[in-house]
Formats: sequence, C-alpha cells, structure tokens
Amino acid sequence: MTPLNETYMMLIPAVFAVGAMVGYALRLVYSRFSLSSAEAAAKKIISEARLFADARNKDAILDAKEKIEKQRIEFERETREKKSELTTWEKRIGQREENLDRKLALLEKRERDIGAKEREVALKEKTLTDETRELERKKHEQAALAESIAGMTREEAKKALITMMEDEARKQAAATLSRIEHETNETAAKKSREILAVAIQRVAAEVTADITVSNVALSGDEIKGRIIGREGRNIRAFEQATGVDVIVDDTPETITLSSFDGVRREIARISLERLIADGRIHPARIEEVVNKVKSDMENTLREVGEKAALEAGVPGLPQEILKLLGKLKYRTSYGQNQLQHTIEVALVAGALGAELGADILFAKKAGLLHDLGKAVDHEQEGAHHQLSADIAKKYNESDKMINAILSHHEGISAPESVEAFILAAADAISAARPGARRESVANYIKRIEKLENLASSFSGVAAVFAVQAGREVRVLVEPDEISDERAQSLAKEIAVKVEQELDYPGQIKVTVIREVRTQEVAK
Repeated sequence: MTPLNETYMMLIPAVFAVGAMVGYALRLVYSRFSLSSAEAAAKKIISEARLFADARNKDAILDAKEKIEKQRIEFERETREKKSELTTWEKRIGQREENLDRKLALLEKRERDIGAKEREVALKEKTLTDETRELERKKHEQAALAESIAGMTREEAKKALITMMEDEARKQAAATLSRIEHETNETAAKKSREILAVAIQRVAAEVTADITVSNVALSGDEIKGRIIGREGRNIRAFEQATGVDVIVDDTPETITLSSFDGVRREIARISLERLIADGRIHPARIEEVVNKVKSDMENTLREVGEKAALEAGVPGLPQEILKLLGKLKYRTSYGQNQLQHTIEVALVAGALGAELGADILFAKKAGLLHDLGKAVDHEQEGAHHQLSADIAKKYNESDKMINAILSHHEGISAPESVEAFILAAADAISAARPGARRESVANYIKRIEKLENLASSFSGVAAVFAVQAGREVRVLVEPDEISDERAQSLAKEIAVKVEQELDYPGQIKVTVIREVRTQEVAK
C-alpha cells in the first residue's frame, strides 16, 4: 500500500466524521427552523381562532340581543293587550255597577213610595173606621128617631138605614177610589214622561214617506218607443225580468214603475236608467242588465244592513239578517220607511233600557229584529211578527228574544221580560210620533166613524166627538142617567173597548163630560 492510499484511508474516517457532524448540524438547523415555522403557524392558528371566536361571540351577542328585543316587544304587546282587556272589563264592571246603583236607587224609591202608600192607606183605613163608627152611632140615633116618628118597627127602620148607609158608603168609596186612582195616574204619568223624554231626546230621526211607484225621467218622449219596442217586446221582456209593471202614459218625459216590492222596483229603476244611458234596448240586453243590477243589489243590501247595524250599535249579525235589514230600506208602512223605523226603535229601546237598568244590547238587537218579517212578507205567507220570530228562531236566538218579537204587538203574546215591554213601548213611540206615519183619507174617516160609533154604544151617552185627528174622543153623557162616580168607570170601559176593537197608531184619550145646568126665570 502506497503512502497516498494510506493517507486516503486515514482521511475516510475523518471525512465520515465531518459529514456526520455537518449532517447533525444541518438537522439541528432544520429542526429549529421547523420548530419556528410550527410556532408561527400555531400562533397564526391561535390568532385566527381568537378572531373567529370573537366573531362568533359577537354574532351570539347580537342574536341574543335580537331575541331579547323580540321578547321585549312581544311582552309589551301582550302587556298592552292585557291592559286593554283589563280596561274593557273595568268599563263593563263600572257600567254594571252604575246599573246596579240605578236599580238599587229605583228599588229604594219604590220602597219609599210603597211605604208612603201603605201609610196613606193605613191612615185612610183609620179614617174609614172612625167614619164607620160615627155612622154606626148616627144610624142608631136615626133608627130610634125614625121608629119613634114614623111608627116603623125596628127591623124596618134598620133595613131602611142599611140601604141608605150602603148607598152613602158606595158614593164615598167611589170618590175615594177615584181620587187615589187620579193621584196614582198623575204620579205614574209624570215618571213615565220623564223616562220617555230622556229616551226620546237622545234619538232624532227624519220622517220618510214612500209610495208604491217610482218615476224614471227621460231625456225626451222619443225614447218611450224604444223602451216599448216592436209590438211591445222590449217592455214585456223588461216586466218579465224585473217583476214590476211599466206604465207608459201621456206624462211628458216620464215612465212610471209600479210594484209593492220596493227592492224589485229599485232594481227596475236602476236597470231602466242604465239601459237608457247605454242606448242598446233589446230583450237580450235587458236580461243582461237586469241580472247585473240584481247581483249589485245583493251587495248593496248587505252594505245597507251593515250600516244600519253599526248605527244601532248591534255587532255580529249574520249576513242573511243584514240583507233582510237592507231590504227594509225599500219597504214602507203607512208611509213610514221601515228601515228608519227599525233603527229608531233600536235606539229608543236602548235608551229606555239604559234609563230602566235593563239589558241595553238585547233591547237594541230586539229593536233591529222585531220587523224583519216585513222584508219577506211579499214572498211568504203569515203575519210579519210571526215571520220575524221564525227568522230569529232560524238563527238560534233565545226564547226571550222570540217572546219579545212576538209580544211587541199587543194581544199576540204576553211579554215575559222587561226588555219585551221596552220593545213594545219603543215601537209605539216610533210609530205614533208626529209625522212618522200617514194614513189615507178613506181609512182615516172610517177609523174616526168607528171610534165615535163605539163610544156611542154605551147607555147614557148623549153625544160623541172625535178630536185631535182621532187621538182623543170626548163623550157627553146625560147627567140624570150618569153620576160623577159612574162617569169615571164609563171612561175606563170605553177605553178598554177601544183597545179591543179598534186598530190605531199611538194612543187615544177618552174624556167623559158630565154637565148639570139649572135654569130659573125671574118674573
């Protein structure tokens, strides 16, 4: 082996050692570099995690705030609703308390009045007892005197005195009864006038009068021929589609529509006006326009009924009842518009109910429903009050409501509640107020004649005069046949017979007049 090879052999371990050291050093440097990179990456990850966590926290906080805000708003809404409900209940309780206080005051007043009447009756009984004792004493004295003077037996004198005393007692009792009844009537009339005045002054209604015909104005008489059509086909088609009679006469620029059904008459009027405005008048067009007007009228009737219920303060009525109320707008009774009468009765009944402490809403609703039968009495058989009761029964109204509707006409059914009496009074007030209704001359004359003949049928009547348009009848009696006490009972008998046999609006006052004239001639 040469020295060079030996040198190489000696260098090889050294080279390996140096290489190992260099590798270790490189590995050490690489590991430190990797560690630094890992730390940086870890720091970056931690930083990003913190940013993400902060963002999530902010989102969570915002979500929580939104939820809290929503819950706060919902809580405030529920609180307002509760407060509103509590306020409503407080008002109702307050109203009930006022009604109870009013009823209590009324009962206390009635108790005081009854107590005063009882004391008055007791005093009168005592006075009558004293007078009876005095009469007994005088009777014995007169019996003894009559027996001694006339020579009558005691039994005969006793019978004569008893007859005389009975006649005297009857006269005094009749006079006392008349005075008590007069005082009672004055008190009741005063109280009733106060209640009615308060109720009526809260209701003001216009007077409305309709008839069974409607006039349609024309731009010229030449349009009449187009309405009649060739050989009258247009007018026949129109009458068949509407169910009304069309009257074409010599009246210039006017066509008259006649029907007892106000709704049909109104449909015909609107249809004819639309046909005239459109200019196309033939059977097909007539049928089309009439059908369109009928469809529109359904909505109109419902709107009119809703407005009437709103005006009367009666919510929640079924749609069919609202339509029937709307039909009453085109129905009249003695010239009085039936819808106006119905609203007026509801308002007056509510006012009377408030004054008397009754169920106000029930009274108003009864006022709206009491004449609904008049909306269908052209289509169905039966009296309007019975039809009204059938309609109310169909929509599950209470027996109390049915009775109130049936009893608002006297003699049909007996009222069974305070509200039934109130409804009858409100109906009479609305029908009998001045200007509310009108009557034909023939019917008026017949009613006056019947009233006078009815009062003349009693014995002792000398003459009868109906005055104030039949609202009062004055009866002159024979003074020799009718006494003052009999005059009072005669007036009551005539009033009862008038109620039973005569149909009339409002009330009729019966006045019996007994006059005695004494005449002498000085010579």
